[in-house]
Amino acid sequence: MGMAKKYDRAELLDRAVELFRRQGYNGTSTADLVTELGVNRKSMYAEFGSKQQLFEAVLEHYNENQLSEVLSSLEAPGASLVAIRQAFRGYAASSEGRMRGLGCLMCNTAVERASLDPGSKRFVNQYLKRIAAAFRSALDNAKQNGEIDTSINLDTLAGFFTTLLLGIAASVRAEAAPDQVWAAYEVVLTTVDGLLS
Repeated sequence: MGMAKKYDRAELLDRAVELFRRQGYNGTSTADLVTELGVNRKSMYAEFGSKQQLFEAVLEHYNENQLSEVLSSLEAPGASLVAIRQAFRGYAASSEGRMRGLGCLMCNTAVERASLDPGSKRFVNQYLKRIAAAFRSALDNAKQNGEIDTSINLDTLAGFFTTLLLGIAASVRAEAAPDQVWAAYEVVLTTVDGLLS
């Protein structure tokens, strides 16, 4: 009979999220992971298999937990233009807070890894589709509520918002000047206000 694990998998994944977010995949060594996670190399490989498999488990964990929390208002069934404004405000505010220089792990992965390995690309594609679908749903709600012009192409606008949100997240990672990030937010407000019917 095997010995009981002396660690909690979700807690390990939380720690790994923060490490990969700070240092990226390439900048994180196995030694870094062993130190940060507080488990020995053998336990880490027994639990996750490889660094790549650990990273993919981290992306899945991040998607199901942190990202779901960040996107909760935008993905709510009744989300509309207010939720779109709130989503962009939250991302812009991170340019001045604890997330400055860290950004969104999934966005960071899109830049660093999506073109290099199929696992990362799969998660990044799911992430992009998820955000676009959330914007599309919120815009559809706004259209049904009579908030926006019925002639507007919602797919095009959802794609624009998705790209802009990723740009803001990348700017936060790059420690862009907060006033630059807030300027992008102001463009969002102008765009949203221009949709009002």
